[in-house]
Amino acid sequence: MDATRGPILFRCDGTSARGWEPFYQCLSLAAALQRRRRGTHFLSYLDPLSLATVVNRGNNDWIPAEQPLGSDGDLAATIAQVRKMNAAAVVVAGDGYDADYLRELKKTGALVMAFDSSADMRFPADLVVNPLLHPGRKAFRMEPGCQLLVGHRYALCRGVFRRQRTIRATEPPMPFRALVAMGDDDAAGEALTRAQQLLQMPKVAKVTVTARTHHPRYDELLALADDSNGKMEVVTETKELMTRLVRAHFALTSGDVWSPELCVVGIPQLILSQTKQQAGTAKKLDEDGVATYLGAATNVTFEQLQEAVDLLHDDPMERKGMTRCARNTFDGRGPDRIVNGLEIMLHSPSRKRAASFAPTHGLKIAA
Repeated sequence: MDATRGPILFRCDGTSARGWEPFYQCLSLAAALQRRRRGTHFLSYLDPLSLATVVNRGNNDWIPAEQPLGSDGDLAATIAQVRKMNAAAVVVAGDGYDADYLRELKKTGALVMAFDSSADMRFPADLVVNPLLHPGRKAFRMEPGCQLLVGHRYALCRGVFRRQRTIRATEPPMPFRALVAMGDDDAAGEALTRAQQLLQMPKVAKVTVTARTHHPRYDELLALADDSNGKMEVVTETKELMTRLVRAHFALTSGDVWSPELCVVGIPQLILSQTKQQAGTAKKLDEDGVATYLGAATNVTFEQLQEAVDLLHDDPMERKGMTRCARNTFDGRGPDRIVNGLEIMLHSPSRKRAASFAPTHGLKIAA
């Protein structure tokens, strides 16, 4: 097989200990790669195991990893899979790996791509992508030959958000609806806390909470929705989310990858960050006029949140301005641009030579 047309291997995990966000980032990119007729395989340590159905539902192949990313034995297992399937590229996302991990993967001849929002190492990879808006380009240190994709043009976006962009061309009619999307890694349970607070605000007529079934407080969210007399609902499936995106007047987010996706649709946002990277992204979105950053979630009180919600409710011009800026800044084509960059590098003459001279010995691979 021509290595430049080989499959793409994703090395990412989805667990409660390390979070699920890198896993879903890879799923977004895998969907864009499949539009280019690329085979996509996930070598992942998953908890709960039901996430394997999410991988397969997206027409990806799942290979169970026996160790978490970066642990003892993981590097050898990953290299074995790269050589077994003759992968054209391997995408690494998550915590636990270091520069030596990426350097060893490069020795296989496959293109090495890394998702990273920490910039805490000197990258020996071929391609580095920051799916968030922080840190910026200057914070990253790269070895010669490594390319960096960062900024709003490379923000990840799922197809459901791109499809609803045209439908929500204008603001929906009242009553005032809130969408709570605190992200895939909501360890503090902010989605539940803020949903309870929004239910107490008279100007908010409907609260929709997006939470997957592995959310740490999912059962409590369902119980709260049952006791809300129809004012609150919890959506987990993409089909349910599609109809809610075009009805929401604002979203409460944390500044993770959901924030750029909601900008594609044009939904104004109030952001409560939970990590340093999210805070940096939230500040950038605030500067661009697409959202209002209220501060770290642990520091924002009920009164501060209510004041921000009331101001947004009473000022339709502010909501329209945030919608216009968001749609002009984010077009939802980030995954396609990342794939374009990946394909250009894979088909370069130097990459073809590297693939042809890659060593095929050194590890015993089971048939």
